[in-house]
Amino acid sequence: MKPVRALISVSDKTGVVDFAKSLYNLGIEIISTGGTARLLKENGVPVKEISELTEFPEIMEGRIKTLHPKVHGGILSKRDNPEHIETMEDLGIKPIDIVVVNLYPFKETVKSEKSFEEIIENIDIGGPTMVRAAAKNFKYVTIVTDPSDYKKIIEELEQTGKISLKTRFYLAKKAFNLTAHYDAVITDYLFKVNENGEFLTEPPEMRNPLTITFEKVQDLRYGENPHQRGAFYKEIFIDEPCISTAKKIHGEKELSFNNIYDIDGALNLVLEFDPNKEKVCAIIKHANPCGIAIGNSASDAYEKALKVDPVSAFGGIIAFNCPVDENTAKLITERFYECIIAPDYSEEALDILKTKKNLRVLKLDSMDKLINKGETSPFDYRKVVGGMLVQDRDLITLDPEKLKVVTEREPNENEWEDLLFAFKVVKWVKSNSVVYAKDGIAIGIGVGQTSRVDAAKCAAKKAKEMGLEMEGCVLASEAFFPFRDSVDEAAKVGVKAIIQPGGSIRDEEVIEAANEHNIAMVFTGIRHFRH
Repeated sequence: MKPVRALISVSDKTGVVDFAKSLYNLGIEIISTGGTARLLKENGVPVKEISELTEFPEIMEGRIKTLHPKVHGGILSKRDNPEHIETMEDLGIKPIDIVVVNLYPFKETVKSEKSFEEIIENIDIGGPTMVRAAAKNFKYVTIVTDPSDYKKIIEELEQTGKISLKTRFYLAKKAFNLTAHYDAVITDYLFKVNENGEFLTEPPEMRNPLTITFEKVQDLRYGENPHQRGAFYKEIFIDEPCISTAKKIHGEKELSFNNIYDIDGALNLVLEFDPNKEKVCAIIKHANPCGIAIGNSASDAYEKALKVDPVSAFGGIIAFNCPVDENTAKLITERFYECIIAPDYSEEALDILKTKKNLRVLKLDSMDKLINKGETSPFDYRKVVGGMLVQDRDLITLDPEKLKVVTEREPNENEWEDLLFAFKVVKWVKSNSVVYAKDGIAIGIGVGQTSRVDAAKCAAKKAKEMGLEMEGCVLASEAFFPFRDSVDEAAKVGVKAIIQPGGSIRDEEVIEAANEHNIAMVFTGIRHFRH
């Protein structure tokens, strides 16, 4: 069926003038509203105002203009239903065959830090109503919500005089996806603020049902494996330092699924450390750190981190919480890495890194964590088959004043520094995990073992293989020791202090083992399982 009438009411006016002209030249009557109508008239497109169609004025500052039976009857009528046709004739309703609508810029209004009243005013009502009506009636009506589809519509009309059912169905799916996303964005924002529009100081409630939405950043070459499809999506109101806000400033290849996952882990690890106090480098492989250290400079931190496990570092991800200078860049380019992320790079460093065409270089504007909950991601989402696990992010930090020394011997000053360092590191190691640390270097990292004592043994074995001196080191465990065996293993390699959550039914047995070996032990009361 050849379309005879189009309703155009758009917030994003990209390409709409040329599109409307093409429709008019094809003999299609144009109906429009407000600013869209003015723009089209100014550009010589004959337009019928919506109030002429409805015989009712736009009222309440434009809040009500298309919410009218002559609009929705024209959109929703079944063209082959005699009863619908009769009703239209009796009430003077004319069919609307093409609906061109995109929605008020709610997301952009929030991001531009407008007043709460302006944000609420940018919740579109008439637009989504028309979009849903036209999409529901795709058998007869074409809904156009994306300016990138204008060309396709005109080409079909010029070639065949109509728009195919296949195209109408495709556009309807896009339309419902748009309105679902739009409502989810509004919901996400409203659950982060109070009734006065002030951002909450605590994570929002876990609502039921859960509606979440993400915007696609890019399609990926593949997922974890070549036979899996992959794409990267980002949350909406996010402005904290994270992979979604990082900018790729060099690298011919696009980031892969595994690159992005590993960068996330590396970045979260270095963000544990205050960039104004400590220069930190972390090297990540398969989502686990294979080296992390504090240094006097970026290059010093990198060299110390690399010594922990230079074999595993091959093809890894490097993260810094401090700018990368020329000397550091020279050291990095001596080896093969997939990606590097840092808050900044000197000109000389960037020139050197760019000599590696496949090294992806990412930059963050800041490494400072945000306090504003409206701009941070409050939850972790873990997909399982048939469902989703949701939890608060593990953002808790140690308060040194609340740590409890449970042994006869207390840690000395150097041990305290290493204990706090190691506990920050072990938080980002897959469970069961332990970390040995000495002088601000994670000299042994035991990852993903099914028993804690195995994690302790593996980490010590790796440290010894790399020729690292363990005598006088400390040990951190992300969860309590269920038995004393891990303490006994730690004593064998020269551990002098241990930090762990505590809370085992055998805590007394574990503490007794530490006292026997003259090891200081500190309880944090905080567990950091990471599956």
